Amino acid sequence: MARTPTVEGMERLKGKNILVTGGTGFVGSHLVEALLKEGARVIVPYRSSDPRSYFATQKLGGKVIMAVCDLKDFHRVCEVVTKYEIEYIFHLAAQAIVTTAYYDPVETIASNVLGTTHVLEAARLYPTIKGVLVASSDKAYGKNNRAYREDDALRGTHPYEVSKAAADMAALAYFHTYSLPVVVTRFGNIYGPGDLNFNRIVPGIMKTILTREPLMLRSDGTYKRDYVYVEDVVSAYLFLLQHISVAKGQAFNISSDTNLGVVELIKKTESILSKKIAYVIQNSAINEIPYQHLEYGKIKKLGWRPHVSVRTGLRQTYSWYRKFLSSQPGY
Repeated sequence: MARTPTVEGMERLKGKNILVTGGTGFVGSHLVEALLKEGARVIVPYRSSDPRSYFATQKLGGKVIMAVCDLKDFHRVCEVVTKYEIEYIFHLAAQAIVTTAYYDPVETIASNVLGTTHVLEAARLYPTIKGVLVASSDKAYGKNNRAYREDDALRGTHPYEVSKAAADMAALAYFHTYSLPVVVTRFGNIYGPGDLNFNRIVPGIMKTILTREPLMLRSDGTYKRDYVYVEDVVSAYLFLLQHISVAKGQAFNISSDTNLGVVELIKKTESILSKKIAYVIQNSAINEIPYQHLEYGKIKKLGWRPHVSVRTGLRQTYSWYRKFLSSQPGY
C-alpha cells in the first residue's frame, strides 16, 4: 500500500467525497484501496468491471459507491458529480492501449479527450470541487532522445500520444482559463499487482515465467522505458492532493530511476527472481517510441520520491501473479 505522506495531510481525506474515474482499473483500484484506508467516501464511475480484476478480487466494489457512467456522456458525468457532492476528483479513466489506439483512433480520442473535458467541465460548474488530478502519460511528450522535463513541448504524433497530449493541455487550460485547481501527472511505465493487460511487458514477463510460454516482444528489444511501481504512483497521487494549493496549475513527471530496455528488463528479472525467461523478438511494433525517460526533480523538490526498488517491486509483483494465475482455469 501507498505510504501516507503526513498525518495532517491524510486526515483531510477522512469523510471526503472523492471521485475516482478508472477506479476499477489497475492503478485506480490501488488508489481506491488507499483512499478507503484513509477514511474517504469513494465514488467510482464505471461502464463494466472484470471479475478477475484487482478491484474485484480485493472486494472493493462493496466498499465504494459504484455509479454507472460513460464519461462521454456529459450530462451523466455532471449528475454523478452533483449527486454525490464530490470534493476531489482523480481522473484516471482512459483508453490506455497504444495498439488499440492505432486500430480505433476515434474511440481513443473520444474517451481520452472528450471524456477528460467532460470531467473538467463538470468540476468547473460544481462549486465544492477543491482539486482535480488528471493522469497524463510520458507518451504525451512524443519522440525524444533525452530525458523529458515538464516544460518540454508535448509532441505526440500518433493517436494515443495525441489523445494524451490533448487531454493534458485541456486540463491545464481549465486552470489558466477558469482557475480550476487542476494538477496533471505524467508517469512512466507503471507495474505491480493487478495489471491484467498481458500485452504489457511486466505482466507478459510474469505470465511467461509461470506458464513457460515464450514471451513475444513487439519491439526489437532495445526500446527504453522508466518503470515505476504502482505503490509509488499511489503515494505520488496522495502527496499531490495533500499539496494541491502549491501544485495546482502544474504538470509533474512521476517516475523512478529505473530506465531499462526491454531485454535489459528481462535479464534483470531473471536475476532478481532466479527464473529463466524465454522470449521471441518479433520487431512488429507500430507507432511506439524507442526511448523515454522522465526527469522528476520537480516533485522531488516538493518532498516526494519513489521508495520501492525494482528488486522489491518485481518480487512483490511476481508473488501476486503466481497466486492469481494459479487460481485461473487453464493456467
